[in-house]
Amino acid sequence: MDMKQRIHEQVVQIQPELIGSIQHFIAIPSVLEEPTPHAPFGQPIATALAQMLDLCESFGMRTVNVDGYYGYAEYGEGEELIGILGHLDVVPVGELTEWETNPFEGVIRDGKLIGRGSQDDKGPTLAALYALQALRASGIVFNKRIRFIFGTDEESLWRDIAKYHENNEEIPKYGFTPDASFPLIHAEKGLLQATIKVKESGVPFQFESGEAMNSVPARATYIGSKVESIGETLTNMNLAYSLDGNKMSVYGKSRHAQVADKGTNPALQLLQALKVNGITSKTVDFLVDGLGDDANGRNIIPNCYDDVSGKLTVNVGKVSINETEQVIGLDIRIPVTYDKLEIVEPLQVLAAKYGMVYEEYDWLAPVYVPEDHFLVKTLMDVYSNITGDTTHPLTSGGATYARALDNCVAFGMVFPTSEKTEHQPNEYILLADLEKATYIYACAIAALLSTDSDVDL
Repeated sequence: MDMKQRIHEQVVQIQPELIGSIQHFIAIPSVLEEPTPHAPFGQPIATALAQMLDLCESFGMRTVNVDGYYGYAEYGEGEELIGILGHLDVVPVGELTEWETNPFEGVIRDGKLIGRGSQDDKGPTLAALYALQALRASGIVFNKRIRFIFGTDEESLWRDIAKYHENNEEIPKYGFTPDASFPLIHAEKGLLQATIKVKESGVPFQFESGEAMNSVPARATYIGSKVESIGETLTNMNLAYSLDGNKMSVYGKSRHAQVADKGTNPALQLLQALKVNGITSKTVDFLVDGLGDDANGRNIIPNCYDDVSGKLTVNVGKVSINETEQVIGLDIRIPVTYDKLEIVEPLQVLAAKYGMVYEEYDWLAPVYVPEDHFLVKTLMDVYSNITGDTTHPLTSGGATYARALDNCVAFGMVFPTSEKTEHQPNEYILLADLEKATYIYACAIAALLSTDSDVDL
C-alpha cells in the first residue's frame, strides 16, 4: 500500500470522530457578545477556543491561548513553520423560523451536517485538524512545524489577528486557510465596511434591518402608523409581509455580502414602499434615491469591474432608524485593481448630499497571489490529482484569513459542484465533501512538508 492509500484509509477511519467533533463545536453558540475578563469577544467564543485547544492537546500538540484573543496549536519539528488558519466565531443565525433544524445542534439529515458554522468555519477547520491526525497515523515524518492558528473575531473586526501581529508572534513561512472554495482562491477583493450616520430628531417611525454588515438581511421591520397603506403598496409590488399591530415585517433572501447581488434585500424594498407613502427621513432618501437598490454600486462608481476579481458589490447589511439617530451599515467588496479612495470619495460626496456622514468601520486590503506562485502550484497540484479538476484558481469577494499573512491562500472546502451556504439559514456541509476535503488537506500538508520551499515566496 502506497502512502496516498494509507492516508486515505486513515481519513476514512477518523470520519466518525471528526463528525462528532464538528457537532460538538456547532453546539457552542460562538457569536460575538460583550467582553468579559479573558473573553474579549464574549464567553461562548472563549469557550470554543479553550475547547479547541483542549482537543489539540489530546492530539499531542503544543498549545497556547492568548487571553481569549487567539490560540494556536503546533506539531512537528524544524525551523520552517507552515500555518493553517481557521476561525471559531460564527455569524448570528438570523430568523430562526427559516431554519429547519436547531442551528446550534449539528443535525445530520440526507447526507448533510446542518448547523451554524458547519461550512464557515468550524467544519473546514476541524477537517484540516483531523487531516493532520490522519497523517500522523500514516507515518508521515514532520520535518517542519505545522501551526494551527485559531481566530475568534473573523466575522467582525479581526482584532484577534491584529493582536497576533501586535504580540510579534512567529509568522509562518507560508500556509492556507480552509475557509472558502476549492480549487483555490488566489485573489480576494478589498473589503470596506462603513457606516453612514445622521442625527435627525422627530422621525415619527422606527425601522430596523440586519444583524451583521456582511450578510444580506433576512428581515426588515417598520413600526409606525401607516401599516395599512404601506401594505397596499407592498401588495402592488408583489411583496409578502406580516403584521403585528403597528409592526410590519418584510422578508428577503439572505446571502453573504460578497454575493449581495444574488440576494434580495428586504430593507431596500420596504424603504421604497415607505417613500411611496410619503414616509421619509434622510436615511430613506439616501437609500432609495441616492444609493438605490443596486448591489453593484453604480450610483457610487459606474461599471466598477476588473478582469481579475469581477464587479464591485455593495451590501446594505444594517439599517436602524429611530426618533434620534439613523445608522446604515455598508459592506463593500472592491475589485483588486481599484484603490479604496476611488470608492470612498464618491460615497462621501453622495452621503453629504443627503445630509449624512460617512465613517470607516473596517478595511481589509485585497489579496492577489499569482498562479505561478510556489504555494498556489503545490496546492493546485494536490487538488487536481485527487479530483481530476484542472480548472484555474478562483477569485473572490470574500474575506478570509489569507489576508492575515503575505504568503497565504484560501484553500477549500466548498467544492465547485456544492452549494455555498455560509451565513445563510440551514447552513450545511455534505458528509461526502467532508471526507474528500479531509483527504485533500492531508495530502496538501504532506506535500508542503516534503516540498523544497526555498523559493522566492
